[in-house]
Amino acid sequence: MVYDPAIPDGPVPAVAAAPEGRVVPGRRYEIPAREGRAVRLPRGAVLAIENPAGTQVCDFFALVDGSPAEMLGMEQTRTALGRVYVREGDILCTNRRRAAIEILEDSAGAPHDILIACCDAARYEMLGATGYHANCADNFRASLSAIGVRPVHVPCPFNIWMNIPVAVDGGFRWEAPASAPGAVIRLRAHLDLVAVMSACPQDMTPVNGRDAVLRELAFTVER
Repeated sequence: MVYDPAIPDGPVPAVAAAPEGRVVPGRRYEIPAREGRAVRLPRGAVLAIENPAGTQVCDFFALVDGSPAEMLGMEQTRTALGRVYVREGDILCTNRRRAAIEILEDSAGAPHDILIACCDAARYEMLGATGYHANCADNFRASLSAIGVRPVHVPCPFNIWMNIPVAVDGGFRWEAPASAPGAVIRLRAHLDLVAVMSACPQDMTPVNGRDAVLRELAFTVER
């Protein structure tokens, strides 16, 4: 079979938060556990993502609206920042090294990850899952499909609240989020973007809490 990056590997709901991803500014939208949502984010708009329980990771992706081959790039962001951790005030860039997302405010002050690829069907097979397991790669595909956008690649996401400590020897560990309930991160768009948020379905490692209970996220677009 020829790989098509736009086609999910299994059954996943394709649900739009709003028609074409054009949400109402100021309205709070929920992302159910294990699912994703896509939203159009005009240049200058601020996206506030909320972690009600504090233990749920959000895999965050962004494509340039109208030019989906240009996308938020963690490889280029790491190069631009000169480190593997982000902090408030940092700017994340695209695979063309253009400024795309600014971390305007981070109420948790907790670690976020820019190293780890999003989970996918193959990852869960490696972890021993039997049958289809919901995953962030398919949430990315389905969320874009729901608003009529076709991706050309599944990029490495900005893993918000994901806690991956890196040791001096280069090794890393999978840890539970260090954020508190109600944590909010506010991201400002520097380009016209299509943002995708996935309430990560990972329940076979501790990244969504030691109890591995998956929970919902919420977001608001501010103008």
